[in-house]
Amino acid sequence: MFFRHEYRDGEVFAMTGSTPNQNVIAGNLLVALRTQLRGSGCRVFLVGMKLRIEASNAFYYPDVVVTCDDRDRPNNEQYISYPRLIIEVLSPSTARFDRTEKFADYRTIPSLTEYVLVSTDCQAIEVFQKSDRGEWQRANPSDPVQLISINASIAIADIYEDTDLAG
Repeated sequence: MFFRHEYRDGEVFAMTGSTPNQNVIAGNLLVALRTQLRGSGCRVFLVGMKLRIEASNAFYYPDVVVTCDDRDRPNNEQYISYPRLIIEVLSPSTARFDRTEKFADYRTIPSLTEYVLVSTDCQAIEVFQKSDRGEWQRANPSDPVQLISINASIAIADIYEDTDLAG
């Protein structure tokens, strides 16, 4: 049996399984982003790809992560280190951590320019973008959701399609 664990500065945290809504939302995001990024040089990874954060001495499993950096191209590595976009699909048990400590760790990644939180309780999406001055700001919500880091957009209905939150 396969168990996933995240690692943060000397501590190991067991990862729980996902709910049907979390799984479907992550899949919907993967399909939409993969379609829009085809031929761009960017790659989209789902839950099983580990992310290494050197500055925080951490390894996480983001729900969806996009890298456009050639340094993440070697096929023999078991992690990536240079994401441009990270999306976390929230669960009641992880929402606080995803918003606080994990986001603080993510902000130490120089290549990261956008962080997205997707609710599984209701149709709600939060987008955080790094300014040219390196400051993180919450973007105004829009439909479709504009992901400026990768020049893509996704309709909220497409994100929540086939969940019990679908409109």
